[in-house]
Amino acid sequence: MNNRKLKIGIYVGSGYGGSELLRILLFHPNAEISFVTANEQAGKAVSEVHRNLVGLTDLKFIPAPEKTEQLSDLDCVFLALPHGQAMDVVPSLPNHVKAIDLSGDFRLRDQDVFEKHYKQQHTAMQLQSDFVYGLTETNREGVRHARLIANPGCFATATLLGLAPLVAHGSLAGRVIVDAKTGSSGSGAKAAANTHHPQRMNSFYAYKPFTHQHVPEIEQELDRVGDWTNELVFMTHSLPVARGIFASIYAELKNETTESKLNDLFTDFYRDSFFVRLVKGSPDINWVKTTNFCDIGFAARGNQVVVFSALDNLVKGAAGQAIQNMNLMFGLDEKTGLMLVGTNP
Repeated sequence: MNNRKLKIGIYVGSGYGGSELLRILLFHPNAEISFVTANEQAGKAVSEVHRNLVGLTDLKFIPAPEKTEQLSDLDCVFLALPHGQAMDVVPSLPNHVKAIDLSGDFRLRDQDVFEKHYKQQHTAMQLQSDFVYGLTETNREGVRHARLIANPGCFATATLLGLAPLVAHGSLAGRVIVDAKTGSSGSGAKAAANTHHPQRMNSFYAYKPFTHQHVPEIEQELDRVGDWTNELVFMTHSLPVARGIFASIYAELKNETTESKLNDLFTDFYRDSFFVRLVKGSPDINWVKTTNFCDIGFAARGNQVVVFSALDNLVKGAAGQAIQNMNLMFGLDEKTGLMLVGTNP
């Protein structure tokens, strides 16, 4: 592309996902934020709501544009909306505007499955076939040529990156058990009885056993990656930290293996994937906080393996991955604006 900056619109930038989009895009060399919407915060300065951005932007939150012509100068919009709202926005977008939806509205191809897991009616299912599933590492060419992207869920990203090489290689023999844990920011900026951080910070508990909305998304994508016929047991837990997802993925393989062989398999699968880092033993969520990396480690005993994956639920699990997809969609190096380093500790 030429040196003109991409004009970006962000729908709902007042939450944690929108905050991360702002934090990254404000310093993206090829992007210029044209507007950022909010409902309750409309009229307020972005830096008044997100104090980490004081002195870094003069943007103010605005109500969502009501007229299509207000979007005519845009190149791309990010939809960081609650589930069920992107399906109302996407049909009104001009045909030349590319969109990346961070909600679950267009991830699932089956309307009945969507309505079962998200507990609401889908009103724009006719557009679902135009959406490309945006897990860059397994669908890079699809993303590159897409106009509409369904950004993966955070748990789905951690799980898929840990399982995709094994499924693509046809290595799995039986049931797969995923034990996944997430920090309190995954529940959004508004406090609720069981998701408010003061409640979670000294507690640990499971939630949505067997019913998490990312399960059909995971299985749908694994079926695209390879021959996925295995039973998936997926359990999520509330982790007493603010950011991060850690998934332990237990699987049985058709043949005995070693950690060295697993490393070779994953290295080959992710040879073109800068944001997947293979580590010795177990990764640590501290290494990936505020970054777009997913760190993966292994343990093996005979034909039994555990794959560990760790990522920041707000970056690689949401905003960072969305921007990685945007980069590919507009012919940029997918690392552009995403060379974000974590802290130690």
